[in-house]
Parts: sequence; structure tokens; C-alpha cells
Amino acid sequence: MMMEIKILGSGCKNCTTLTKVVEEVLGELNMEATVEKVTDFQDILGYGVMKTPGLVVNGTVKFAGRIPSKDEVKKVLEG
Repeated sequence: MMMEIKILGSGCKNCTTLTKVVEEVLGELNMEATVEKVTDFQDILGYGVMKTPGLVVNGTVKFAGRIPSKDEVKKVLEG
């Protein structure tokens, strides 16, 4: 099953930065995943995330309200 990653945020600078971090880590790990940006506030609230950016991996919120480091993202994606 391919990993599903969602970046929650309105398209702000932090959301863009988080997207870059995720894409870099995927490249370093040579992993494939679908990366979707979720910009609809109601959809974001649906994940229980009140502060963006948020990172959702396979339906589970992993980080919210801050930009995780590359190492943190790596640990989450490696499982």
C-alpha cells in the first residue's frame, strides 16, 4: 500500500516549508507516497488540527502547529 501523506494548511509559508521537508525526506529515503495539500479549513478541523501546518500520514495526525525537523519526519515515515 502506498503511503498517503497530507499537508494541512492554508498554503502559508510554514505549510510550504513542511511540504519541502516531506519531499526532501521522501527523496532521501527513496520512498514513494502520495502527497496531498489540504487547504479547506473544515477538512483541517476534521483532523482535530487547530494550528497549522499539520502532517497526516496514512490518516493519523503526526504533527500539528509546527514544522517538524527532517529527522522527525524521517522517523515517522520509516515507521
